[in-house]
Amino acid sequence: MSHLLLITGAAGFIGSNFVYWLQRTQPDARIVILDALTYAGHLPTLAQLPYTQNEDEFSAGSKPILFVQGDIGDQELVTRLFRTFAFTGVFNLAAESHVDRSIAGAQPFLRTNILGTQTMLDAARLNGNPRFVQISTDEVYGSLGSDGKFTEETPLAPNSPYSASKASADFFVRAAFHTFGQPVTITRCSNNYGPYQFPEKMMPLMMTNAMGDIQLPVYGDGLNVRDWIYVDDHCAGIWAAFERGKLGEVYNLGGDSERANLDVVRQILKLAGKPESLIRYVKDRPGHDRRYAIDFSKSTRELGWKPTVKFEDGLAQTFAWYRDHRSWWEPLRS
Repeated sequence: MSHLLLITGAAGFIGSNFVYWLQRTQPDARIVILDALTYAGHLPTLAQLPYTQNEDEFSAGSKPILFVQGDIGDQELVTRLFRTFAFTGVFNLAAESHVDRSIAGAQPFLRTNILGTQTMLDAARLNGNPRFVQISTDEVYGSLGSDGKFTEETPLAPNSPYSASKASADFFVRAAFHTFGQPVTITRCSNNYGPYQFPEKMMPLMMTNAMGDIQLPVYGDGLNVRDWIYVDDHCAGIWAAFERGKLGEVYNLGGDSERANLDVVRQILKLAGKPESLIRYVKDRPGHDRRYAIDFSKSTRELGWKPTVKFEDGLAQTFAWYRDHRSWWEPLRS
């Protein structure tokens, strides 16, 4: 089946990688990208894609991808897109996602992550009701102790304004299924890493700092544990949920790669050939979750999905990408 897909937030990290992944694996798919190009949305990220900003050119079939600059909370724009294009699938990746920024000010997170998601749900329901995949995060589950993993049945217990906004959005997506019968699915992923990630995030921040002999700031004692998933594995999981996921269900997507933050930083320094004396411990942020770990057995069982990229391999590939693409990240750091 040839798909016409709406992908929001696709000038950002995971969204752009998802479009590149679709170009490789679903070459017949036609894609409309909706992105507001806020600080983390970077149009040069899409430079290798055959996109146009001309709707007539896209409709005529001369380009397989249409880029539209706009906010998912813009009801008039979102409704027009749904009325113009008969989407077969919607992937909502647009989000404010940086925890530190949410602590400094939560209002943008409420506007985009909650109200924007509801705007998308309403427009979808009233205009063709296409399959809707909400891309969420394991942070909605809160913090784990030293044992156990998050399952899809783990009660939501968000501890930051960011994760609270994503948990709220998940509830509205769930409500759309139970109230209106909308064909929705939710995916919750562990920490992503890979190309095109905005350099304020941990992995690219540490890599680019190391390249510049700049100190690497590590929160607290550095022993907070995260489960890391290479972004292409996440993209494959999103598509599997779209194709084979049950309506109204949640699917966890993890990398089976738990690492303490300090261990990740040390590995990055080793790849960069730089000394551990560059590590600088800084005051821990408020509400910093101690440990995340994902049980993705449901996704393996029902979707036939599991991660394929080993952490050490993915880390080396990611470091090489940032080393070779300074022209992409240096303007963003400045």
